[in-house]
Amino acid sequence: MDELTHIDESGRPKMVDVSEKLDTQRQAVAKGVVRMQAATLERIKKGQMAKGDVLTVARLAGIMAAKETPHLIPLCHPLLIDDVNIDFKLDEKNSAVEITTTVKSTGKTGVEMEALTATAVAALTIYDMGKAIDRGMKLENIRLVKKSGGKSGTITLE
Repeated sequence: MDELTHIDESGRPKMVDVSEKLDTQRQAVAKGVVRMQAATLERIKKGQMAKGDVLTVARLAGIMAAKETPHLIPLCHPLLIDDVNIDFKLDEKNSAVEITTTVKSTGKTGVEMEALTATAVAALTIYDMGKAIDRGMKLENIRLVKKSGGKSGTITLE
């Protein structure tokens, strides 16, 4: 990349002009992990956490976060999001909750930041709802695993 897309000729931050781009179907998939004690995972699994149903609240928080991304990340475009899907896999062997977020939109720019933000906020919510009994929880490996749409087409990172 020869030029910085978020900096103008004077060195000031700017939003990328996407007005000339065509609308295409966009999708992004992000993943992350929250590691915890086995007893904490068991309580989440059984719905026995003091603050309530952890995974339902984390799912709602992630969906809300995806929709709020341009308010949280400077220079992100406000987008019409068609779908946000957040799945949780309980990994008992590693005492972890694996989060997978898929965001879809039809527009001029991708939804990678929305998927990453949703994943991070879902992970933070799990942490918040469990920290009273497990201060050692760790948020790990939040990353983009796939994106599609636009000029670059499909990119699969794992």
